[in-house]
Amino acid sequence: MHIDGLLAVLELAGSDARTREDIFTGVSQTMPLGRVYGGQVLAQSIVAASRTLPPDRIVHSMHGYFLRPGDSSKGITFAVDRIHDGRSFSTRRTQAYQDGEPIFSMISSFQDEDPGLDHQEPMPGDIPEPEDLPDAEDHLPGLHPMSRRQFADRPVDLRHVPGPVYLEVARRQPHQAVWMRTRGRLPDDPALHRAALAYMSDLTIQEPILRAHGVPWATPGIKVASLDHAMWWHRFGRVDEWVLYAQQSPNAIGGRGLGLGRIYARDGRLLASVAQEVMVRVPDGARDSS
Repeated sequence: MHIDGLLAVLELAGSDARTREDIFTGVSQTMPLGRVYGGQVLAQSIVAASRTLPPDRIVHSMHGYFLRPGDSSKGITFAVDRIHDGRSFSTRRTQAYQDGEPIFSMISSFQDEDPGLDHQEPMPGDIPEPEDLPDAEDHLPGLHPMSRRQFADRPVDLRHVPGPVYLEVARRQPHQAVWMRTRGRLPDDPALHRAALAYMSDLTIQEPILRAHGVPWATPGIKVASLDHAMWWHRFGRVDEWVLYAQQSPNAIGGRGLGLGRIYARDGRLLASVAQEVMVRVPDGARDSS
C-alpha cells in the first residue's frame, strides 16, 4: 500500500443524514497475516470523530483500547457519540465495529487553537540523519513472512537507529529512535496529517520492549498485540517530511510491556507524545532469562 492506499483508508464514507446518527464506514488495508493494523483503525477513528466537528477544532488527545483483532479483508463501521461540546473543548467517543462486534474503542478530545505556556523536552542529540541510514527493506532479504510483502508496500519510510529488529537484534537496549515519513506527498489538510501521524505512531512503538530482551520480530512463535494506545498532539508538523520517533520501554512484566514515545519534527519541535501497552508472549526457548 503506497500513499494512495493510505489516503483511501483515511477517506471515510458518511451515513445517511436521515438517520441523524454519526456513523461512518471505511475500508481496511490488506495485511499479510489477515489482521487489521492497529494504527489504521485508530487513525480512522480520529477521522470519524473529527467529521462531527468544525475544522478549526482539532484533536489534541486520544485514549483507545484494542478489543478484538479485526479482519483486514472486511470494512469497518465507526459510530461516534458526541459526549461534550464546550466553548473551547469537545469530547467524542468512537467505537469501531466489524460484524456487529466492537474491535476498538476510543475517547478523543478536540480544542480550538489557544495561546498559552510553551515548553518542551528537547529532541535527542547524536542521531544520524535519515539520509545516512539504510531503508528498512535493505534489512529484509525476503526470508521472513513479515518482510517484503508487508514492508515494501507500506506507505511509510522507516529508518531505525541503531538498526531494525526484524530478523535479529544487534544491540540490546530498552530504547531506539526511528525516522519516519510517508512515501509520497500528502494534501495540506492539517487534520489529515494528524490522523496520518496516529497511523504512524503504532508502527514501531512495541520494538523497545523486544530490543531490550534481544527478541526480533522473526522469533518463531512470538505473539505481540497492542492492548491500548494513548496519544497527545502538541504542535503541527507535516508527516510527508521526516519526523523522529524517540522510543523507550520503562517496564515489561506479566506478559505485558510498556512503550513510550516522543515524535519530533526535523527542526526539533515536539509534535506528539505516545504511550502504548502491548501483550508480548515469547516461547520459553527464546525468552531472555535476565
